[in-house]
Amino acid sequence: MENIPTWALILALIILLILSSFFSGSETGLISLNRYRLRHLARAGHRGAILADRLLQRPERFIGIVLLGNTLTNIFAATLATLIALRIGGDSALAVAPLLIALLLLIFGEVAPKTLAAMHPEKLAFPAAFIFVPLLRIFYPLVWVVNLLANSVLWLFGVRSSWSGPHSMSREELRTVVMEAGALIPKRHQRMLLSILDLEKITVEDIMVPRNEISGIDISAGWDEIMAQLRSSQHTRLPVYEGSIDDILGFVHARQFLHLLVHEQPNSEMLRAILREPYFVPAGTSLQQQLLNFQAVKRRIGLVVDEYGDIQGLVTLEDILEEIVGEFTSDPATQQKDIYKESEDSYLVNGSTNIRALNRAMHWKLPTDGPKTLNGLILEYLETIPQPGTSLKLAGYPLEIVQTTGSAIKTVRIHPHTDAAPEKNLPPIS
Repeated sequence: MENIPTWALILALIILLILSSFFSGSETGLISLNRYRLRHLARAGHRGAILADRLLQRPERFIGIVLLGNTLTNIFAATLATLIALRIGGDSALAVAPLLIALLLLIFGEVAPKTLAAMHPEKLAFPAAFIFVPLLRIFYPLVWVVNLLANSVLWLFGVRSSWSGPHSMSREELRTVVMEAGALIPKRHQRMLLSILDLEKITVEDIMVPRNEISGIDISAGWDEIMAQLRSSQHTRLPVYEGSIDDILGFVHARQFLHLLVHEQPNSEMLRAILREPYFVPAGTSLQQQLLNFQAVKRRIGLVVDEYGDIQGLVTLEDILEEIVGEFTSDPATQQKDIYKESEDSYLVNGSTNIRALNRAMHWKLPTDGPKTLNGLILEYLETIPQPGTSLKLAGYPLEIVQTTGSAIKTVRIHPHTDAAPEKNLPPIS
């Protein structure tokens, strides 16, 4: 060492500081990489991403080579700093050398490179991967021994080291990723993706057309009435029953039947001959599963039944798709025929309106974890059938009962932009 010039020792110290900076920055850069973007780039053939992904498959080996290199580099740097201090300042400089080298390593070997790597992980990690892969092959026996000793120490304290590979994301974690995507995903697409994730939580009972609103054909009615209904119906497929919806015969494609009438006179046998057998859906089926079921059986419409087999409503493929993409119109006034804009701060809403459809059309947040209709929600809250003029505040929305029947609420006035309203203002029930 005495024959080596001082300038060479200083140059070697600078090189060691650069190496320490490389090891520290590379470690932070590789660990800070976005795993999903990394896999995407690796599948696209990016060489640096492929090597980085290979390193991160077994991070304990990669961390082993980084810490081995960093530790040796820092030890040699401290040794050289001591020799340089002796040559320049003699024994009196030995007290200053450790503090100086600690400051240099802290700034240039730790804080600065790690901060830079955290800000630009790909720019540092991908080039570093080309160096670490061959280094790991060369020093693998030494890294293996170091890891074995480290794991043995952990084992003595009852810690069992194991690496199970990358973990998959839960549904809620994926929701967070989508919501925090910002400008990378347009807002409309974000809503669609979140709606897809929510399909598992929603059942067909939440979106079905209630039994009393099912538009169908009673085959026992007069043919003039049936023909008028077929011509004026807004639906392509209609349920056909005899006397009551409980006596369902099947579904008819309106255009197919009208096409037959060009050549033949209408009769019940002709209608029965083209009916497609009814398709039943359990009320508790999730929308995700029902979407797959519709695809499997090649159907677009089904009757929702409860545990006793009684028909509760009707669900269509379009209903499920609207849960994903929204209503097939952008005008709230036409999205829901049961919603009427009375003024700038009030709406008249039919009590039988589905709450999910109401929230979707008006961008409100009425609770959907209980009753399915606005009438049911209010009745559950009040625990009685209110009189017209009753006011209440439900989930932050001031509501006023406008019209009722003997057993249900028919019309409700909602003030979505008004905060001042009593919790309950119930007139006496005579």
